[in-house]
Amino acid sequence: MRALTLYARSRQAPASLAAVLIGAVAVAALARLGGGALDDPRLATLVLVMGMTAVSVGLGGQDLALDRTAAIGWMPRRAAHLLLCGAFVGGVLLAAQSLSGQPVSFSFVARNSAGLLGLVAVGAAWGGVAYAWLPPFAWLSVSLVAPSSTDTASQVLGWMLREPGAQAATWTAVVLAVVGTTVYVVGGPRR
Repeated sequence: MRALTLYARSRQAPASLAAVLIGAVAVAALARLGGGALDDPRLATLVLVMGMTAVSVGLGGQDLALDRTAAIGWMPRRAAHLLLCGAFVGGVLLAAQSLSGQPVSFSFVARNSAGLLGLVAVGAAWGGVAYAWLPPFAWLSVSLVAPSSTDTASQVLGWMLREPGAQAATWTAVVLAVVGTTVYVVGGPRR
């Protein structure tokens, strides 16, 4: 248990988890004040992007050289870390929606959590942990202004805000999740 505690602390897990919870509560409170709800795809996606941004700081340790020279297998640990982060962020949104009495769309949350997790993983692998937040934030910005037409390019650009049954949006999220997870798990974060 001590090794798990040390790992969590080295990855800033307590602060990240607190930031995810605080972000979800803040968005839910602001949505209530503004007459909105967390079942609005824009607000739900904002909670997920904020959560993924918060957990992205833990995708690398304090000393990346030490991580690379350790005598343990990092690939399974990186994969488990990513999966736990995605499950936690998605679970927080689902819990916030159900506690507020709003309809819960598990497929929407699962699709967006997986795709955003892939984007964060790509950001950590190619830009380093300090810039891991950039791909999800940039794609959210594009999604907010992408046209809402039914052509494939618009659905790929705005995949985060599409309804759960949209095939192009689902495949975009799946490809992002698989590619991002693979790149991060195999190569680790950039120095």
